[in-house]
Amino acid sequence: MFLLILLVLMAAITTWRLTRHPRDDRNWIAEQRRAPTIRFEGDSVHITDLRDADPRTRAPVWLERSYDLRKLDSVWLVVAPFSEKWRGPAHTFVSFGFGNRDYVAVSVEARREAGEEYGVVAGAFDRFEIMYVIGTEHDLVGRRATLAEGPLYLYPIRATPEAIRALFVSMLTRGNTLREHPEYYNTLTNNCTSNLLAHVRPLVRRRIPTGLVTILPGYADAVAKRLDLIADDGDIATVRARYRIDDRARAALDSADFSTLIRRTE
Repeated sequence: MFLLILLVLMAAITTWRLTRHPRDDRNWIAEQRRAPTIRFEGDSVHITDLRDADPRTRAPVWLERSYDLRKLDSVWLVVAPFSEKWRGPAHTFVSFGFGNRDYVAVSVEARREAGEEYGVVAGAFDRFEIMYVIGTEHDLVGRRATLAEGPLYLYPIRATPEAIRALFVSMLTRGNTLREHPEYYNTLTNNCTSNLLAHVRPLVRRRIPTGLVTILPGYADAVAKRLDLIADDGDIATVRARYRIDDRARAALDSADFSTLIRRTE
């Protein structure tokens, strides 16, 4: 009898999933209403609907920007654990620097409809679509500093200019593709960290462990440290203390030099 119930339940779930399809035209929440459009032209990239939402109110401003890929010279890993007590559950994303002046952050997120709240369990059952949010650091980093209940870290990553450019182009290309070919977000298999790992893996010579870091991305910094990807020779405790930025980010929210101030480690 138990086996029969299990088979019926599995058949019902399979049927339910087959009748649903990811879409790009739902009634999205305001800050996720527009997906970015990317256009590459030689050494330039043009981004339409780059987001600069107010970190406090989440009211979005949509920008159009062009960047010279030859000036792309840094990449930073952002780790935002959801809790001070347990760092396992977290959000991770990256930010790219152009000559220490302009920064473009790229965050893989569950795309929510108006009235929806994110949930870990719901995210495992095709409740949300997935999107690549491309925005300013004031928006994406500032939001985490304002709303998160846990710490916030910004780590400089050791990589060649060629690897940084390949990572940036790869992420923007996939984000652009999702506009035409939407996918469901999945808490376990298609989330912020699993997508980031997929982009990083071709650029790292050593094997990157996946299970723990994907399910508990708050430990992504420890994995990056073991792979010698963090551009700091201190131990993990020292590095975490040095690059914790939540207090600095909150203090800099109203400054035009936000990106500079959050990087001051002295």
